[in-house]
Amino acid sequence: MDRIDEETRTPAPPVTFTGRKTLVAAAVAVVLIAAALLIRPARGGDDGRPPGPTERAAAAVTMGAPAAAVDLTALVADREKWVAAHPEDDASWSVLGAAYLEQQRRTADSAWFPKAEKALKRSLEVRPAEKGNFDAMTGMGTLANARRDFGTGRKWGELVRAQAPRRWTAYPVLVDAYTGLGDYKAAQKAMEQLLELRPGLAAYVRASQVYRDRGWREDAMVAMEHAAGAAKGPAEKAYALFRLGELSFERGDAAEALRQYEGALRTDPAQAQALGGRARALAALGRGGEAVRDYRLALGRTPVPQLALELGELLESLGREQEARAPFDMLSALAAREGANGVDDDVVLGLYEADHGDAAAAVRRLSQEWSRHKSVQVADALGWALHKAGEDAAALEYAKKATEPGLRSAEFAYHRAMIERGVGDEAATRRHLEEAMRTNPRFSPVRGPLAKEALAAIGRPAAGGPENMQPATPWVAPVLPKAAKPTPTAPATPPTPAPTPTPTP
Repeated sequence: MDRIDEETRTPAPPVTFTGRKTLVAAAVAVVLIAAALLIRPARGGDDGRPPGPTERAAAAVTMGAPAAAVDLTALVADREKWVAAHPEDDASWSVLGAAYLEQQRRTADSAWFPKAEKALKRSLEVRPAEKGNFDAMTGMGTLANARRDFGTGRKWGELVRAQAPRRWTAYPVLVDAYTGLGDYKAAQKAMEQLLELRPGLAAYVRASQVYRDRGWREDAMVAMEHAAGAAKGPAEKAYALFRLGELSFERGDAAEALRQYEGALRTDPAQAQALGGRARALAALGRGGEAVRDYRLALGRTPVPQLALELGELLESLGREQEARAPFDMLSALAAREGANGVDDDVVLGLYEADHGDAAAAVRRLSQEWSRHKSVQVADALGWALHKAGEDAAALEYAKKATEPGLRSAEFAYHRAMIERGVGDEAATRRHLEEAMRTNPRFSPVRGPLAKEALAAIGRPAAGGPENMQPATPWVAPVLPKAAKPTPTAPATPPTPAPTPTPTP
């Protein structure tokens, strides 16, 4: 049976020269396609596969947006390995510098700043600023602002804008720098240009910041809600929710702030800034034990002087003065560490010294800070330090600079009220204490109760209004002349009609 099949089977045609060429060409094509799939450096925009961790983080940091912690770690490792083998790749050095800056924002570890500076400067060495290395220039401006060196941040931002006015990445740097310098009109103008060039997360966050500084609370909330809607990942969404919580707390809605902070933590559990915010909201709601727990957790993740100051004051308000010494000591150590990495913490240190240390030293520190940065935050801190040093007349001038541009801050209003009480202006004291209570009656576990007590001690103004509005003598109704009665006039006599002539016969 097998032999019959072999005999009856149709023999295969011989392979001709043309057939052999076709087979070889097909084999070569298969090899080339496989090689292309293996060695291609990046996926095109039409690739349906989702981006990997390094791609997601690179896209975020180059857009000035928050990146997920895991993605960011992958990006740093990937770029460090790459630039070690390709030290002349200026673009990769810029991406690495931006990734270091995002690591600092997430961890609050200022040791990332020198690394970021080194990477960005290396990028500028490979491709100088005059050749249009805009990414590195923008990174240097962002670095300066993060260190609170706003004058340097402004210089880098303006340099990018001068060379490329339509490059949108310069404008977030300029908004932050102008705000830190106290030039709020320039900050608003830069924000408007940013919204025109690139509406999105970065633009809406800066718009909210500018509106807040102007005192336009509703606009600030709406802009931040737009930022949350523009978020493209959990890290961006969590950051926007954290900022919404900050706005809610400032207007005195601690319950809503707590809801926003917890939403941020659910969205991104590594969002340590929201953990500090939750501690602040819990303290305002009278949940002191939980607030202490969250402050300590937040300091473990992001050790910054501001959180240490808030924890120390909360412990003082709870009658735990001995425990408060630990966070206050931590504050000084953290500020010294950050100062070694180029960070300016003079406002926090000045407020701490004014309330808990040497007020004269606070005045000296904050006077130097005012010569560099004339923001409302510096003006408020310097005014408060002068008040604590017994110089209320000078303090009032700075308190006015802090409160008059528009920012609605219960802390600022309380500081101004106490300064005005020091100069003997009771009416102004009452007005600004009431403003503090309307804005946020639980703005501080220490100063909130003090503001309430001070307002109760002043009491209400006397009935009838201020003294300078009262008449010197009792009011007497004036005697008005009587109006003359009109003389009646006789009705007009109608004219006598002319006699009708008698006709002549």
